Amino acid sequence: MMKLGIDIGGTFTDLVLLDERDGRMLFGKTLTTYPDPLQGILNGVEQILREASLPLSAVRTIVHGTTLVTNAVIERKGARTALLTTQGFEDVLEIGREMRYDIYDLFLTMPKPLVPRALRIGIRERIDKSGRVLEPLDVAQLEQAVDVLARKGVQSVAISFLHAFANPAHERTAGDVVRRKYPHMQVSLSSEVLPEIREYERTSATAMNAYVQPLTQDYLHRLKDALAAQNFDGEIFIMNSAGRLTTLEGAQRFPVQLLESGPAGGTMAGVFFQKQLAEAGTEASSLLAFDMGGTTAKASMIRHGQPEITHHFEAARERRFKKGSGLPVRIPVIDMIE
Repeated sequence: MMKLGIDIGGTFTDLVLLDERDGRMLFGKTLTTYPDPLQGILNGVEQILREASLPLSAVRTIVHGTTLVTNAVIERKGARTALLTTQGFEDVLEIGREMRYDIYDLFLTMPKPLVPRALRIGIRERIDKSGRVLEPLDVAQLEQAVDVLARKGVQSVAISFLHAFANPAHERTAGDVVRRKYPHMQVSLSSEVLPEIREYERTSATAMNAYVQPLTQDYLHRLKDALAAQNFDGEIFIMNSAGRLTTLEGAQRFPVQLLESGPAGGTMAGVFFQKQLAEAGTEASSLLAFDMGGTTAKASMIRHGQPEITHHFEAARERRFKKGSGLPVRIPVIDMIE
């Protein structure tokens, strides 16, 4: 069975074609194309299949790693996004943890929220920490708010109500209202993106998911259609930030999990080589994986065949090595230094 790996970097798009029957591999490299990296993929696929004298229909599995999501966040090229939250909590994205990452800097620059203040609307509703409804969701006010957002050209909506992790009923109702009134709008619920305590981190992750969702969905739809046009009918998997694989549907629903998709692939290559060393009888309980690309270089530790995972990650830092200077995202991600 033939498998194809595709990794899009800042400079090059790399491909590996693997024949699982005998372990033979072919490697391809082409320039990453801007502003649409899909063309670079198609160029690379054509090149490597020509060298292998195979049609794309012979490939049964494609695994893809991409920096599309992290680039969209860093470059602020995501969708026009709104936030619906519990009334009185519209400013949680800016208040954060009230922590200054450099207490002596009088001109400190904090990370700018992905959702502007004018697109954050508080909705009358309240659920307590145990999931008990204290104030019912005001559906009439919600519908008016959604109409306002539609007039403002919003493409994607993040919904993060207080204590929704304990009772997601209000969020689900709000999501249904948005989808019913404006089917073209994407909806991200905090109770699905990050169903856990800590409203700031939950809201931040949900806002980021909503921000990159239209872009990611469009890209993956076009990727699937372009490959299908060349008679590919196999499976497509996307590398997530934890070095695991997710389906196209999973990636489109929770694109925030792809923040470190590209770099994670480099670490998982290190996992593979550590296993190869172990099979060859070489003792290597710990391995340092170093991945240098055209834009950045990253390093990560692999211990006993597993990468180190963290749930404390920041995107788009104002200062690269300063904790607290970025947008927090509590997702499983391979612990890397850049």
